[in-house]
Amino acid sequence: MPISPLSARCCSLLLIAGFASPAMADNTDTASAVFAAGCFWCVEEAYDKVEGVVSTTSGFSGGDVADPSYDQVVAGGTGHAEAVKVEYDPSRVDYDTLLYVFWRNVDPFAENRQFCDEGPPIAVPSFRWTPNNGD
Repeated sequence: MPISPLSARCCSLLLIAGFASPAMADNTDTASAVFAAGCFWCVEEAYDKVEGVVSTTSGFSGGDVADPSYDQVVAGGTGHAEAVKVEYDPSRVDYDTLLYVFWRNVDPFAENRQFCDEGPPIAVPSFRWTPNNGD
């Protein structure tokens, strides 16, 4: 039986929760996770308010162009999505709380759109980042 577009979208978003698992950063006192949830400035602002988040860094994930500029990404064609790396202290905030912030700030039913921003760079893809555990 074919999967409906809505079911496929929901399934792909649920993968974010499983694949965006935390990875310990170089500093063993912190962990890092990457969230692609639309406009990275809005995502940064949401995570900067969370007690235990050490830093947030905007950037791009996915795509076919090495080190793209913001102008290249928003013009389209690079395949990148706006994303935020969140470095946090796991003794002060757990990963479930970070996921809660993600789900409170994303519309899982919007394709290439989050609130007032539109286009492929605003997509909500899933990225797996596990540099220290060999997965």
